[in-house]
Amino acid sequence: MTNQQAEEQGTPSGPPAEPEALPPMPAEPDGVAPGAAAEADGGGEAPGAGDGGAAGEGAGDAAATGEAPADPALLAEAVRLAEALVFASDRPVSPAMLAAVLPGGLSPAAVMAALAEACEGRGVVLAEVAGGWAFRTAPDLAPRLTKVVQAPRRLPRAAMEALSIVAYHQPCTRGEIEEIRGAALAQTTLEALLELGLIAPRGRREVPGRPTLWGTTPKFLEQFALKSLGDLPRKEELVTAETGPALPGLAPGAPSGAEDGDAPAPGGRAGEA
Repeated sequence: MTNQQAEEQGTPSGPPAEPEALPPMPAEPDGVAPGAAAEADGGGEAPGAGDGGAAGEGAGDAAATGEAPADPALLAEAVRLAEALVFASDRPVSPAMLAAVLPGGLSPAAVMAALAEACEGRGVVLAEVAGGWAFRTAPDLAPRLTKVVQAPRRLPRAAMEALSIVAYHQPCTRGEIEEIRGAALAQTTLEALLELGLIAPRGRREVPGRPTLWGTTPKFLEQFALKSLGDLPRKEELVTAETGPALPGLAPGAPSGAEDGDAPAPGGRAGEA
């Protein structure tokens, strides 16, 4: 009876042992990954290669449709187009102007960066001025060019001082310019700057007499090769020169003895002031 009881007890003891072996069974889902990995290793063409093939086909489709901005042929053609536009334009080419002619998917900034790189070491450089791009002669060639290019016209000291004051204190009135400058300013000086397109009216000061307010123009930024007024040198960085600050494209100011009314008429030649 004891053996039978042992056998009977052993019989039910088996099933409880099986549940004890069951806990590792739920671990099989964790082991599915190795199994799947083994299947992927053995027959990797089905899952692995399928994903890679789809990615490759997607990349091929993007290149085939020309949507990839880095396509060398597309970028090269865009650079040629941008170069022609900058050359033909009479003012700096803005991002909006460039985007209107570029193929879809290309960034104006990326195209102009490629054009600037292409101009390195050449006689002209691509400069970012007045919120756009324009060609400028290479600075290192300036000494040679001055030997054959006609000398630019001059602005008298009074005009250069007035222009500098307007640039840093705009909008300001003629009276405020005179107060800062410490000397009277002839109306003809402001008129000369106005005709040159360097300043423009910016409304009126709401005081008795309602004097005109003056401010600089985009052409001022272009002449000084500035992206914005924020690129103006700080006042403490400025060094006062005897002939006054020089305007790119214009010769240094007239001698210090020039009178306020000596501003040459637009179109005048150097030395006529």
